[in-house]
Amino acid sequence: MTANQASAGHLLRLIRTGQATTRGELQHATGLSRSTIGHRLDQLFGAGWLRETSTASSTGGRPSARLEFDASHGVVLAVDLETRHATVAVLSLDCEVITQRSAPLLIADGPDAVLDTLARWFRPLLEQAGTDPSRVRGIGLSVPGPVDWTTGQIVQPPIMPGWDRFPVAARMREAYARHVDPEGGDVPVLLDNDANLMAYAEQRTHHPECSAFVLVKASTGIGAGVVVDGEPYRGIDGGAGDIGHIRLHDASDALCMCGSYGCLAAVASGGALAGRLTAAGVPTTSASDVRRHLAAGQPDAVRLAREAGQLVGEVLVTVVTVLNPGVLVLAGDLAGTPFLTGVRELLYQRAMPRTTAHLDVVTSRLGDLAALSGAGAMVVEHLYAPDRADLRLAEQSAARPARTTAALERP
Repeated sequence: MTANQASAGHLLRLIRTGQATTRGELQHATGLSRSTIGHRLDQLFGAGWLRETSTASSTGGRPSARLEFDASHGVVLAVDLETRHATVAVLSLDCEVITQRSAPLLIADGPDAVLDTLARWFRPLLEQAGTDPSRVRGIGLSVPGPVDWTTGQIVQPPIMPGWDRFPVAARMREAYARHVDPEGGDVPVLLDNDANLMAYAEQRTHHPECSAFVLVKASTGIGAGVVVDGEPYRGIDGGAGDIGHIRLHDASDALCMCGSYGCLAAVASGGALAGRLTAAGVPTTSASDVRRHLAAGQPDAVRLAREAGQLVGEVLVTVVTVLNPGVLVLAGDLAGTPFLTGVRELLYQRAMPRTTAHLDVVTSRLGDLAALSGAGAMVVEHLYAPDRADLRLAEQSAARPARTTAALERP
């Protein structure tokens, strides 16, 4: 590793990932001198990003103090936006939920109304968390539609009318500055597809050893998130994992929310099951209602969820064969035992034994917190990536002599 590759930001990454957590380990990993390591650590300590904790084990001589990322120097605001409700939360920088709020919110009301409402929820939530808006480091949004990561725009979302190519990040910053912090107009705002963020959170938290990981979310619609070597795989323009719009050969009369016929989501999603249950005399208006019926053991809901799992499993045979993942997680409103059983039945029946020999098919362990955790992790990884961390450190160093005490509180 060259000196340029071992900047303060790169040292921070080594510490955050646990690859090197003492000065000696940093020297060994980077080849830098003790004095250079000390200088770059001073930058990180000065920014409030590091702290020293109890001593690490030592083979002799004076023990070395352990270095770790100081997650107490700020917070992240995270949003899990669904079709009919939203959850907002204040997260620590290690992505632990400090406080949260869920309430009805119709995504069909459009981006201006929805983003303004979310911003108005932020201030009381921060007060409940006992923290000041100046400590907010970024805002992460999980949305139920495809997101072009390079532009930060939602692209042709079937269930988000009015959101296509809308400048979500800019409008969120405006609403945040108006309702929460007039000085916060430059707060970073990032967004990604909900299944991507859920997969990212589940893999990081519970399956870090899995280098090829897939999560399927089955709620109002159906989507998948893929994580390869610890990073979300989004495709060229955010369309990776959109399995809900794979067309089935025997469902040509089923109209999907995207306007096409025969999509998987048109027959196996929570929205589709809600319609079939209502037609069967079990009033059901949403995927959340389907979830409640399943929890109560309603026979028609249980049967339909298992059938939906079989249909999804049929599509997942191809997904699993192409990607060869080690873990497949089922999440969302339908992801209970009947749906899981249906998926396993078709998947293990149709896929080659070689493909599933080392595959675990399980349900989500993070549950309703997965999207929030993923949104928080997305923001934190963005903020403290080596190059961006170095840029922020340089900006702070240049501005420090002229900054006020209040300004210094926002690293």
